[in-house]
Amino acid sequence: MTDRPETDETADQPIRDTLFEAPPEAEQERMVEAILFATADPVTVAELNARMPHGADGAVAVQALRKRYEGRGINVVRVGEGWAIRTAPDLGFLMQKETVETRKLSRAAIETLAIVAYHQPVTRAEIEEIRGVSVSRGTVDQLLELDWIRFGRRKMTPGRPVTFVVTPHFLNHFGLESARDLPGLKDLRAAGLLDNRPPPGTGMEDEEDGDDAGQVDMFRPGEDPQDDE
Repeated sequence: MTDRPETDETADQPIRDTLFEAPPEAEQERMVEAILFATADPVTVAELNARMPHGADGAVAVQALRKRYEGRGINVVRVGEGWAIRTAPDLGFLMQKETVETRKLSRAAIETLAIVAYHQPVTRAEIEEIRGVSVSRGTVDQLLELDWIRFGRRKMTPGRPVTFVVTPHFLNHFGLESARDLPGLKDLRAAGLLDNRPPPGTGMEDEEDGDDAGQVDMFRPGEDPQDDE
């Protein structure tokens, strides 16, 4: 008598393995390439094997694909436990896109900038005194971030508070040679940048030049920023 397999499962295994022939290695490589190209997230070898036909070896195919892409514009790289197609590191600069972001200044920022420009060097306390309201840290930080104002020398007063002055970037943006070239009250009013009517409640509504009196302190030309050096 001939020996028979102990179970039907062991008898069927060799038959099952021969029913499906694994795809050629080149075809397996193409399959892995298609999967990685179409998937943004890294794909593990187990996931590759689950998608590929029976008998395919995702681990071997991904290594072959990795070698084929060496030195090319895109590479097959390992990310954690998975694999992904990524741009070659030395070509990453080609993917960058510069955009110009337009940001509007708040009324508080505009007023603060004007005070610094016309009164520099000026302290935060002096800015608040001129505006009549406190100056938030965010307003000053925004102007510093835009490089329109910078820290100046400390004032020789109790506490030695820091001052603010406008920057060369501010002057360049507005086409000014120095802070002395800032427009005066009449120029600002002619350009429509100042309200010709005095603020209500000031008692100067009926006076022809009342608005000048209300705004002269805010727009009094100060020192040249170059003097701060």
